Amino acid sequence: MRLVLAARRSELARIQAFQVGRALDKANPQLTIEYSFHESLGDRNQNDPLWQMPEKGVFTQDLREGLLAGRYDLAVHSWKDLAVEDDQETEIAATLPRADTRDLLLVRRDRWAKVGTTRQLVILTSSPRRAYNLDSFLRRALPAQLKKIIFEPVRGNVPTRVHKMWQPGADGLIVAKAALDRLLETEDTEFSETRTFLRNALAQCLWMVLPLRANPSAPAQGALAIEVRRNRSDLHRLFESFNCAETRVAVTRERDILREHGGGCHQKIGVSILRRPYGEITFLRGLTDGGELLDNHSLKATKARPPRIALQEMWPVKTADSDWFKRESIPATIPDAPLWISKADSLPGHWTITAERLVWTSGLKTWERLAQRGVWVNGCAESLGEHELPRIENLSGSTMNWIKLTHEDACAENGMNMLPTYRLIPKGDVPVLEDKKYFFWTSGSAFERALVLNPWIKLMTHFCGPGNTQRALERSGVTPHIFLDHDQWLKEMSLS
Repeated sequence: MRLVLAARRSELARIQAFQVGRALDKANPQLTIEYSFHESLGDRNQNDPLWQMPEKGVFTQDLREGLLAGRYDLAVHSWKDLAVEDDQETEIAATLPRADTRDLLLVRRDRWAKVGTTRQLVILTSSPRRAYNLDSFLRRALPAQLKKIIFEPVRGNVPTRVHKMWQPGADGLIVAKAALDRLLETEDTEFSETRTFLRNALAQCLWMVLPLRANPSAPAQGALAIEVRRNRSDLHRLFESFNCAETRVAVTRERDILREHGGGCHQKIGVSILRRPYGEITFLRGLTDGGELLDNHSLKATKARPPRIALQEMWPVKTADSDWFKRESIPATIPDAPLWISKADSLPGHWTITAERLVWTSGLKTWERLAQRGVWVNGCAESLGEHELPRIENLSGSTMNWIKLTHEDACAENGMNMLPTYRLIPKGDVPVLEDKKYFFWTSGSAFERALVLNPWIKLMTHFCGPGNTQRALERSGVTPHIFLDHDQWLKEMSLS
């Protein structure tokens, strides 16, 4: 059986087409796959910002017309390029497992060295979403006192945009991480020159994986769409063994949310959905055409929630280590390894951390506190736990052997090595928990200490975020309810 698979002509589009072609060939060895690559309207018009173009589907409409004319059997797209409205004549028949949804900030090292003097940063991006959501975040996340961040439009494929970063006046660039990952990890020899160029460019840049909580992606970013005519149901069986239902569910929901707010790449709206064993996480942030401010992160839990109760029956204080312990520093030498930092105070004040060292944090608060101390942070686990892998091997060029800075009795997930920089000394004066029924914990150590002093709380109802605190409760025989943060817990569980 012969299939004609169409895609855009860019290197990234061809790599994506080959990924689908290999999946088809592996699942259906009897197939003969012929590739057909073409320029789209968006490829031909390199002058106008995408959000200013009146046409929908500027990267996809030409391929759709070829499908309807019968010139191709299927077309492979970056799903985010498709219009959010359903098509009456074609359908998305399948998708592959989704790549990384996050955006990536690249900053030229030579330009960053001058930021202390200029106190401004010029970043190339044509996305209104990125410009709106990142202006405030980067002021907190970058280790510099910036007076101004300027977002300048840029067009072209990924290598072209990276090359434009070295034009006069540009300091940095934002790209979809999935695009760069695919170009770096491909083993096809026809892309070796581009791969070498990008690797050399990365060596001249500082980089930062931008968190979804601050900068949700474009809906469907990182996902591929396999489009066919609706009357070609005979093709569906070819995709059954590799079609990723989980990706489809998340992407469909993201596109539905964008459509509710009008749709289109001109929108200053990002939405990302992560599906985890404990539930479905939605990050939504931006500004609608009507001026409505969107800033929400929520969890639709897998486990049924207990009933809401009166505020006075809840332990509403954020129970942290400092409520139960004093800290005592432990002398430690800075290791020659990438650092995973869960709390900013675990980084000794006398250590000098240069931008050459990879630094990952547990969440945004730690990230921003470290930035105030002059530390360049490469990314974070979004406060979702250490099992949220950084997925930065393509950027770093090697496997990461993280060293976690923590206290001497801490546990780490994923076999991470630990370096204790402080110890916890139990306090005598601790919180009183009497008459409370619901407890939210932000520290596994705090819970374990509270349980020793108040064994009765084991029979109460407990809540926490995903990750190490969750594991600590589970080791003590408590199955907690998962919330993304303390404020969300108070809002959803209190009757007041």
